[in-house]
Order: sequence, then C-alpha cells, then structure tokens
Amino acid sequence: MKAAVLYSGGKDSSFVAVMLERLGLDVELYTANFGVYDSYIPAQKSAQSLGFKHNVLEMDTDILRATCEKILEDGFPNDGIKYIHQMAVEELAKTHDIIADGTRRDDRTPKLSINQIKSLEDRFDTQYINLDSFGHKSVKMITESLFEISKERSNRDTSSDFEVEIREMIAEMGSDPLEIFPEHYQTRVIGYKE
Repeated sequence: MKAAVLYSGGKDSSFVAVMLERLGLDVELYTANFGVYDSYIPAQKSAQSLGFKHNVLEMDTDILRATCEKILEDGFPNDGIKYIHQMAVEELAKTHDIIADGTRRDDRTPKLSINQIKSLEDRFDTQYINLDSFGHKSVKMITESLFEISKERSNRDTSSDFEVEIREMIAEMGSDPLEIFPEHYQTRVIGYKE
C-alpha cells in the first residue's frame, strides 16, 4: 500500500516516512511548491540521502498569496501556516489513500484539529497519519539516534518548509518578512547514522 508524506526534509517528516516504510508501506515524499522559489531542493537532497522517492507537489500560487495576505493581516504567521498546510494535505488526499506529515502532539502550527482530520478522511476517503502521540523530546531522542542532522539558520537555501515561499512572496508584496518571522535555526536530515 502506498503512503504519501508531506515532506520538508526535517527530522519530523523524515521520522514519519521511515516509520511508515518500516511498517511495510510504499512511501513517497512530497514537498509543496508554489512556483515562487525552488524551495523543494533541500528536501529533495534529504530524501535522496535516505533513499526515498521525492516528488514536488505543485500547488496553486493563489493559495500562497491568500496565506501571505492572512499573515500580513494578522501580523503573525500561525493561522496562515495552518491554512497552507491544510491545503497541501488536502491536495495529497485527492490522489492518495494514505497521507502523512510530521506534525507532533505539541506542535502549535501547522496542525490539523481532530475535526479537520475527521473531515479530511471522510471527504477524501483517505487515512491521515501524523506523529500526534509523540512530543518534541521523544522525536528528538529517536531521530538523533536514527539520522545525521544538520542545524542551520533557516533561510531559503537550507529549508523546504512553507516559510521559504511565504517569505519570498511577502517580500514581493512590499513587506519585510523579518518583521513577522524571527530568525531561527532549523534541522535538516542529511542521512542515516552509521
């Protein structure tokens, strides 16, 4: 049975991909891209280092624009990122029986609510899997024993999460993304531990 994992190249989405593969599923990784910037490249490299097939999930730029407008209106990114994540999950649900992502129990955003998950599964006749039973400490412990992980300042060349293209479009819209997104460091999987 096939499973499609919404993939950023980070430890959480890498963990769920490996877990599903080891449970016997045929796993393919998908990184959302909206055509503003080739933000999928770091995730593609991470997928390759783990031996997974990687796909670019080409998404409508209007979704990215609506996300950016929401973020600019709110003055903070949480609801915008929840929206863009939900749209990407729904896009995968249109064509896959099993979809997964690396969201954890203690994530605030992106995060689907229980009602959103039930609705998704009912509307698309799909199964949705995440890491909801795992907290940050558990995922950190497991992934540090499983993967070689780099930790770098988040920027357009080291990250494949939604923020990359959101920042690009916000800048194109004439606003400074640094006023909304603080500088932070992000992990990226670069291979398995030996």
